[in-house]
Formats: sequence, structure tokens, C-alpha cells
Amino acid sequence: MTAGIHPTAIIEQGAQIGADVTIGPYCVVGPNVKLGDRVTLKSHVAVDGYTTIGEETAIWPFASIGHQPQDLKFKGEKAELIIGKKNMIREHVTMNPGTEGGGMKTVVGDNCLFMMSSHVAHDCIVGNNVILANNATLAGHVEVGDFAIIGGLSAIHQFVRIGPGAMIGGMSGVEYDVIPFGLVKGERAHLAGLNYVGMERRGFTKEQIQGLMKAFRQLFESDGTLAERADKVANDYAADQTVMRMIDFIRGREGRSLLQPKTGTGG
Repeated sequence: MTAGIHPTAIIEQGAQIGADVTIGPYCVVGPNVKLGDRVTLKSHVAVDGYTTIGEETAIWPFASIGHQPQDLKFKGEKAELIIGKKNMIREHVTMNPGTEGGGMKTVVGDNCLFMMSSHVAHDCIVGNNVILANNATLAGHVEVGDFAIIGGLSAIHQFVRIGPGAMIGGMSGVEYDVIPFGLVKGERAHLAGLNYVGMERRGFTKEQIQGLMKAFRQLFESDGTLAERADKVANDYAADQTVMRMIDFIRGREGRSLLQPKTGTGG
């Protein structure tokens, strides 16, 4: 094992350090931390708790990773924070482990970017290729799908689901679930359409995007309840896997409200 550890860093006994790890000046690594191969802690990074960080993830100064969650119900249980591979975690980012009330795990996928001062609270599940811009905040139990983007200074309410490919505009307060590929904005956020730019960048075909557009209008601009409209779209687009991802998401959790356009019919 080869580790480039600065003499001012503190590595507590029991920590597991992978190959070719770099730990810069004044970092502190707790006894139950696992750092994968080629992880980099730039400097002044504090990692604690039952935290696992995947290979080639880099963490910038003054990030606080794996410390006690900001939940008064937490009683010191051995909850985990699991961070995947090749993530970029910038200055002052905070990530907390899970709690007994939420499955005991906070999980972050691979290839994500967490910009300065963004926050991942207890029991969140964050997918792959996700971006949290500066000061974006996830409350507890939030789920964020692959390729979602959370704009700067945005706040996601606890238990909200952000669908894959969705984009949350800066300074948005999101209180309800966001459909896959949804484009969201507003001080109290509303659904403003679909994230066309994100889909194009990821190689979605014109036909796929047009199908989603038609399904979107049918879901939110037709008569009847949302459940009735979702059933009709499911019947009309049963062979369209992209549309069905949206339908499966809508049906995926009963009892949760869904973010809708300002002109939506509700339901």
C-alpha cells in the first residue's frame, strides 16, 4: 500500500486507506473510515463515522463528511455514509450518514459533482452523474435520480424524489416530487416543462423527446385526475420506455404530491 499522507494529517487507528491515496495537510480521518484507491483529500478535510469513499473521489478543503447527522432523533447508531467512485466534492460540502428512522444509510453514486457548500442530509439516496451547484441543499430522505441537476441555492424538502434527468433551477424551493426529465423553477418551485437541453446532451433522439413532450402535455393539460391521465398515457405509450419511466415514477410512491405546472389541472 502506498499512501501520500502529509505529516500534519491525523489518521486514527482503524481507518482503512487504499492504494495511492493522497491525504493533504491538516486532514482528519476517523477510525471507521474506508478510503478507496486513489482517493484524494486536498487539505483540511474532516471524514468521520462509518464512511466509505470510492476510488478516485476527490474532496476539497473544509468539507465535513460522515459526521453526526443534523437530526435530533439520532442516538449514535452505527449508520453509514457510502460515497461512490470518481466524485468531486468541493469546498465546505457536508454529507451526513443515515439514521435508524431512514434505513441507516446515506448513499451517493458515481461521477457526481458537489459544488461549494452543498449539503446531503441523512438517509438521502443520490444517483450517478448528479450535480449539486453551490449551496444546493438536500433535506433528509431525499432521492435524486441519475443525471439530475440541482441549481445553486435550491432547497429540496425532506422525502421528495427528484426524477432522473430533471433540472432544478437556481433558488428554487422544491416541496413535491419532480418527474423524470422535468424542468423546475421558482421561489416555491413549479414544473416549467421538460429538460430538453439535458436530454439532447445525453443523446436522446428527436423522436424520444417529441414523445415525452406529447406525453407531458397529455399528463398535465388534459381533463380528469392525475391518476386517470397517467393511466391513459400508460396505455397510449406502453411501448415507449422513456415515457414509461415517467409513468412508473408517478406511480412509484402513493401519498406524495407531485410538482405540477402553474397551469396544471391538479389531481
